Amino acid sequence: MSMLPPVSPEQFLAELFSSRAAATGAVIRRNARDIDRYYGRAAFLEEMRRRGFSVVENAGQMVIFCNREPIRRLA
Repeated sequence: MSMLPPVSPEQFLAELFSSRAAATGAVIRRNARDIDRYYGRAAFLEEMRRRGFSVVENAGQMVIFCNREPIRRLA
């Protein structure tokens, strides 16, 4: 089993927001365990608040809304 090289918190965040979806204000999803491991949950959520992004968690996944639009739960 090969192990991925360690990723710095800065590299993790840069990779996260380098996607086209993030750049265009769409939605991205990441494993909550990876966020905890590579960035730290509290620091990550603070960064999302700083950017004005909303984050929801379900079934071990964090969904990041890369825009400042309101979220409505429909069902």
